[in-house]
Amino acid sequence: MRILVAMSGGVDSSVVAGLLAEQGHEVVGATLQLYDHGAAAKKKGACCAGQDIHDARDVADRLGIPHYVLDREQVFRREVIGDFADTYARGETPIPCIRCNQTVKFRDLVALARDLGCEALATGHYARRVEGADGAELHRAADPARDQSYFLAATTREQLGFARFPLGGYPDKAAVRAVAARLGLAVADKPDSQDICFVPEGRYDSLVAKLRPDAVAPGEVVHADGRVLGSHAGIARYTVGQGRGLGNASWDGDERLYVAGVDAGRRRVVLAPRGALESAEATLGEVNWLVDPPDAPRRCTVKLRAREVPRDAVVAWDADAGLARVTLDVPGIVAPGQACVMYDEDRVLGGGFLRVAGTVDRARAAA
Repeated sequence: MRILVAMSGGVDSSVVAGLLAEQGHEVVGATLQLYDHGAAAKKKGACCAGQDIHDARDVADRLGIPHYVLDREQVFRREVIGDFADTYARGETPIPCIRCNQTVKFRDLVALARDLGCEALATGHYARRVEGADGAELHRAADPARDQSYFLAATTREQLGFARFPLGGYPDKAAVRAVAARLGLAVADKPDSQDICFVPEGRYDSLVAKLRPDAVAPGEVVHADGRVLGSHAGIARYTVGQGRGLGNASWDGDERLYVAGVDAGRRRVVLAPRGALESAEATLGEVNWLVDPPDAPRRCTVKLRAREVPRDAVVAWDADAGLARVTLDVPGIVAPGQACVMYDEDRVLGGGFLRVAGTVDRARAAA
């Protein structure tokens, strides 16, 4: 096959390119330039800019494959970085890796692959694409510690049919690095990407302040029962479930408090005891189904965060409203803006973005 490989400059995508070339495929490498070269060159563990582009080109040269660099800075700034800041300004918690996969990576790279006459797009994601009776299915990776199926839940069925994930069956990252060493790739020992790639030194609030100054305007910190506990320096610094960085408002007597909600309209951060944050219900918008939407409530498991263990739930699809209603067997913390991904064992059924925060149990909060 002629295959386009998304090469970020890291070990994973480099191994994918090497393996496919070794198998006899006609491999074409493509790297997205997503943000400023200069800023990225100073940040270790970044991707898609600076030194990483040079690393990707060096790997392509080593493998003897053509390599293209695509400037997608403006699109990335608008659809990923802009969405990141807007989400915080709404009092929600963004998940930029999903937005990036959903837009510049799969949408734009699939289009490029087709323009180049490629039959598939391969990436270094840790997930498995399985051919099922009704077409391609997305499954969790063999290594649960590195599984990235959660971040691919917004991939459309058409994109999934075109995609390949050669690393999904590998037992761990050490095995992938061993392949890189065998292939003689200079990136074999390169560190993994860390944190959010476009946020220098992890200071996301500084980035949000530049794009949405209203999100770092001061306001009140209040208890769920209405008491004013103090003040804050911007809602962008808080997310549902957060227990750190609350200063003197961290405790109510001898009880620890957590962020239960962010009221962007009134610039209020609402705190409550942890147990009062938990909700058994959630609503999902922008739902992407990788199966036919269920016409009746369906039992499955869901992940409300990337690194949590899937929890039992029932999902009901409201086609008229375009929303999925999730009922959890065991209540959990629902953070608006984050993704909720639905699974049937290892298979991804679909996913969406959490739209409604868990209702704070005011009786428990005041107890």
